[in-house]
Amino acid sequence: MTAEHYFTADPAAAAREREVTFMIAGQVYRLTAASGVFSADRLDPGTAVLLRKAPLPGPRGGVYLDLGCGYGPISCVLADTSEQARVYALDVNNRALDLVRRNAEAAGVGDRVIATTAADVPPDVSFDEIWSNPPIHIGKTELHEILQTWLPRLAPDGCAWLVVAKHLGADSLQSWLEQQGWQVERHASQKSYRILKVERSLNN
Repeated sequence: MTAEHYFTADPAAAAREREVTFMIAGQVYRLTAASGVFSADRLDPGTAVLLRKAPLPGPRGGVYLDLGCGYGPISCVLADTSEQARVYALDVNNRALDLVRRNAEAAGVGDRVIATTAADVPPDVSFDEIWSNPPIHIGKTELHEILQTWLPRLAPDGCAWLVVAKHLGADSLQSWLEQQGWQVERHASQKSYRILKVERSLNN
């Protein structure tokens, strides 16, 4: 199952559900996860670092993209912490998207979380922020293709927040992004993860 949750629209494994509980910004979240979906037995440590170290929306609101959303912890937290936030939760895995819809409804934010595949994101939508624990294990070529597809959808003054494990190439990914013309800041580090803030440069 290490690769299936990245590549498969409809996982073959039986959907064994479980509750994942975690706390962000003093709020307890209880979400339903299932086998065949990324990090189905806990909040992924990288995702936890991202949600605790990157600035949550608050009153500024905006349109957000949760890129590779899994069962939706990032989407639910972003929408829950800002009544003005609208979140596109993007994944290839239909089981994950079904869980996002259920979790968003249970959290009271189902009207502001849009669980979708890439093909169904309207082409005219731009994003104030992109949040992602990107799928490093799919390989550099595929990862770069994903980022090259979605980072240009940032609004002119938008930014992306990425969490990447140091041992899985956080620094090399930062270098690659800079070579593509993006401005990248190491916003924070914790528990062997880096939080990268990605913005347009003057030439991008």
